Amino acid sequence: MDYPLVSVIVPIYKIERYLGTCIESIICQTYQNLEIILVDDGGKDRCPEICDLYSSKDRRISVIHKPNGGLVSARKAGLQQSSGKYISYVDGDDWISPGFIEALLTTAGSSGADVVCAGFTRDLFSKSENLINAFPTGIYEGESLRDLWKSMISCGDYYRPGISTYVWNKLFKREILMRQQIRVDSRISIGEDGAVTYPVLLQCKRVAVIDNVAYHYRQREDSMLKQSIGYVAEARKLFYLYDYMMEWAKKTDPELKLKNQVLDYVLSIAIIRFGGRLPQNDFLMFGKDCYRKKVVIYSAGTFGQQLVSRFKEAGHCEIIAWLDDDYWEYRRGCLNVDPVETITDLSYDYILIATVDRAAANLAINRLLDLGIGREKILTIAIPENKEYLIKSFFDADALHLVEEKEEKGINSHA
Repeated sequence: MDYPLVSVIVPIYKIERYLGTCIESIICQTYQNLEIILVDDGGKDRCPEICDLYSSKDRRISVIHKPNGGLVSARKAGLQQSSGKYISYVDGDDWISPGFIEALLTTAGSSGADVVCAGFTRDLFSKSENLINAFPTGIYEGESLRDLWKSMISCGDYYRPGISTYVWNKLFKREILMRQQIRVDSRISIGEDGAVTYPVLLQCKRVAVIDNVAYHYRQREDSMLKQSIGYVAEARKLFYLYDYMMEWAKKTDPELKLKNQVLDYVLSIAIIRFGGRLPQNDFLMFGKDCYRKKVVIYSAGTFGQQLVSRFKEAGHCEIIAWLDDDYWEYRRGCLNVDPVETITDLSYDYILIATVDRAAANLAINRLLDLGIGREKILTIAIPENKEYLIKSFFDADALHLVEEKEEKGINSHA
């Protein structure tokens, strides 16, 4: 029986609290022919010491100490040092169940797949949620693989990816991954996984999709609570992703409509991170004029947090309440979030459901309807018609310059 070497690359930056759990979970994998590469990306905590300690305990572990360069840079460094036939990534604050790598490798061996795409488990404090890909399990090649390419980034109903963007819940053949990972612009710090995953999938002859959820994505309290940085700084960061992926998409077969898929992907990130606002201070995403209305925000995830933050800084709406089914988890982070059931005691004009995922929005709508809320009061994001125009508006140089001047002067955008 063939036991190919699997290189497990762990990018590490300021996560000393979680790093031991991560490394131990890799060491204890049922599949033992591993090369474990710990990439210390210049953190000033005890992570470098922890890496060196583990390296002294297990001959399979090597350590790269490098100046801080970001996640893309760290992954590149680990990949360049790797020698395995297959590559697996594990973020340093996550962990994997004992059989994770063996399960993916077994699938790769039996199917001949170039990439194996799994699901994952999202751990938020005491709650865990299993998430799988929109594409059903199976082996994709020939015409079925071509169908996968047509919906891998955006699978129709705005917005959900056909295959999850993440690199860490996948097993890659090194030779295919190397060609794409090394090309990625190291300045990309938003959506960087998608800049690798989708170009790699397009180079595959065979892809396996499985429902394994043994990768545990730890949603830390400090990552759960999103900082609202300046609009201009955020837009400039996102532009690196947009520019890189659009240049890639333009070189691909037009029948795959990858350019449109990339627009969906980047626009969804822009909507979430900017709370739906354009540089011109228009608020377009909820289909009705919410200006100066009394609103309730449903969802305390990234979109919800940014929506609340942008509303407060702009004075756009009066926020009556902020609701989430997991309200107690967000209260731990000192967010003023209440149970969804309290909606029945409130007076408001609209409820804004803060998600770009239509399936998630429908669940929230049904939840509210069950509580007796009229459908006319519930707003979800309107599906953009001219997506290219809209996304370019986010990056419009003149508009961003005006916003930058306001931010520097501390002028409220609705003053």
